[in-house]
Amino acid sequence: MARKIAYWMTTGLLAAMSLFAAYAYLSGGSQAVEGFARVGYPQQLRILLGIAKPLGAIALLLPGIPRLKEWAYAGFTFAWIAACVAHYLANEKSEAVMPLVLLVLLAVSYLTRSPDRALASDNAPTR
Repeated sequence: MARKIAYWMTTGLLAAMSLFAAYAYLSGGSQAVEGFARVGYPQQLRILLGIAKPLGAIALLLPGIPRLKEWAYAGFTFAWIAACVAHYLANEKSEAVMPLVLLVLLAVSYLTRSPDRALASDNAPTR
């Protein structure tokens, strides 16, 4: 039961934060626009992430579709590693912490997901 609670708490939190970020990215909020400019990212990436983040959040929340979930986990991982590195290289070390926190939440979500939300190869017994 604790595993299920950990999964839904982390997954729900990640999905909600991704939806809020997507709204900020797509609405052109000044904080998002300036943030991408400060780390040297093009504004086109802001739009692409604004589209990808809610799609990834939906993939994590919906039952079934295990392969799509794996892609969503991978996409969030790549995006947050890149965000951490970008903030660090832009001398925004305090800003680089949040993507790391999100990566920890993502790892908890991934490791506590139920077998029906994982790929069949993840459930196969090892020899």
